[in-house]
Parts: sequence; C-alpha cells; structure tokens
Amino acid sequence: MDLEKIRDAAERVARSVGLEIFDVEWKVGKQRFLRVIIDRPPKIGAAMSDGAGQVLPPGGSAAAELGISHADCQRVSEQLSVILDVEELIPGPGYTLEVSSPGMDRALRKPAEYERFRGRMAKISTTEPVDDEKYFEGRLAGVSEGKVRLELKGKAARTVELPLEKIRKANLMVEF
Repeated sequence: MDLEKIRDAAERVARSVGLEIFDVEWKVGKQRFLRVIIDRPPKIGAAMSDGAGQVLPPGGSAAAELGISHADCQRVSEQLSVILDVEELIPGPGYTLEVSSPGMDRALRKPAEYERFRGRMAKISTTEPVDDEKYFEGRLAGVSEGKVRLELKGKAARTVELPLEKIRKANLMVEF
C-alpha cells in the first residue's frame, strides 16, 4: 500500500471542496484503519485578525471560520471512499475510514501555523531547556527568524523565543 498515493487522493478531494489535508495515518491492529484529518485553509490576511491588524480574542469570528463541520467530514469521507475503492489504493478486504478535524487542541507543526494562530494560547515542550525550562504555556506571538515567540504569564510576564528546531511538541490550548 502506498500512503503517498492515498494522501494525493485525499488532497484532490479536499481541494475540490475548499479544504486541505492536515494529516493521513494508517494503522493496522485488530482492524485496518485509515484516518484522514482535514482542515480549512486560513483566509489570506483574515485568520485570527480583525482585518485592521488587531488579534481577535479567542472565540472571535475568525476563530469560528477555521472550524471543520460534520458535513465537511461526511463530504470528504464519501468522495474519498469512492476513489480509494475505484483506484484500489488499499489492497485486501475491509478497512475503516475516519475523516475528522485536527481538534480544538490541534498540534502545531509548521512555522505558518504558529503565525496563523497568533493570539491563541499554546502548550509547547522543547527537546532541551530554553531559559532553564522545557515546558511552556502562553499566548502565541508569532514567528521570527526561526523562533516561535510565546508570551508567558506568571509572577513576571515575559516573552520567550523558542527555536523551531528545539520544539518537541506544540498544541493549542482550549479556551472558553
């Protein structure tokens, strides 16, 4: 089985409905399982901004535009399922296809995602200490020169710069 061919098929379907692929996973255990995670691409210049350069608070209108609906998942699932079967991209009998969103606590993987979600709270862990710490929670303040800026709160509010190559894991935090 060629996961790249499956990813290509998923990307064709997602593009056709104005979405993009966040991830594709294949797992074999008691069942064969294909998980396709879809996302809505940010609107150029509008994501997480009010259009005047001001970052929107969590839950602002731009945040709502970024979501994936149940109907989006269903549409991609139905179209992708047909392509997978017709092009015989998954050999052998039976598999489970799941199409979902990255979730409210989505992983951050690319520099553009740190910029896209500027103003949102995030948890970041690093492979080695930065300022004698490896775990950070704060508000994303963008990316500059290969470093993610994170505004930390606490006894003394401060901004840290975390080199992208030292980030082990980063996720948005759910805010209400």
